[in-house]
Amino acid sequence: MYDDYNLEYVPKAVKKKMAEDNIAYLRKKGAGELAPINISGRQLSSTWWGKAWNRNLERYSDFSNRIGRGRSYVRNGAVLDLKIQAGYIQALVQGSIRKPYKVDINIQPLLPERWEEIRIACEGQIDSMQELIDGKFPPELSELFTAQGSGLFPVPREISFTCSCPDWAMMCKHVAAVLYGVGARLDEDPTLFFTLRGVDIHDLISKAVQIRTQNMLSKSGTKSRRILEDADITSMFGVEVEAVIEDSRDLGKKNVPSLP
Repeated sequence: MYDDYNLEYVPKAVKKKMAEDNIAYLRKKGAGELAPINISGRQLSSTWWGKAWNRNLERYSDFSNRIGRGRSYVRNGAVLDLKIQAGYIQALVQGSIRKPYKVDINIQPLLPERWEEIRIACEGQIDSMQELIDGKFPPELSELFTAQGSGLFPVPREISFTCSCPDWAMMCKHVAAVLYGVGARLDEDPTLFFTLRGVDIHDLISKAVQIRTQNMLSKSGTKSRRILEDADITSMFGVEVEAVIEDSRDLGKKNVPSLP
């Protein structure tokens, strides 16, 4: 089935040209800041978060037989605009006709109890925000994040979508292209994943920072031998510290001129 009913096949090159023309047209007409998806390499995603997003979609039978329809679309620049907000993805996708299709995808927020379990498991495991963003964390956390049905990533029942195209299939090419486009967008900014799932990324590292701060404070309370005690100074130099302090005070008083 093609993008629309009763339409002849439209070559990819023609669709790509229509997509480019539409982006230019929409920008000229002041349609707002567009955020198209551009795939430059052979892979649809290159970072831990982008790849994990795509793998999560592909492992469910509900999606695996349909989502592949969007690969060529997203590769060829058909996603003209893709914006991610809390629990919501909005996009424009170029089909076989001049006017782009509007795609809306809703993602249910992460359950509070599931987020709390993940947060507790991360305590002391992630040293910085950059490590989390770069996907540089212990393998056990990677398994926790991607656990089917209990990790960070949504299951099919938590995802709903609509498209303005006339395709009656459960998941049309345009929706599939947008879902792959999300993976590419996460390559650019992984923090958008947490925005989408309605959770605060700082929760995963704040506890680790707090633990390190407490350790530093506890160490600062321990007296170091590098700090000389009064008794040490007396034994080394043969002078009383209090006497030295008193003499310095008297000397300071002598140097201060008296008021007339």
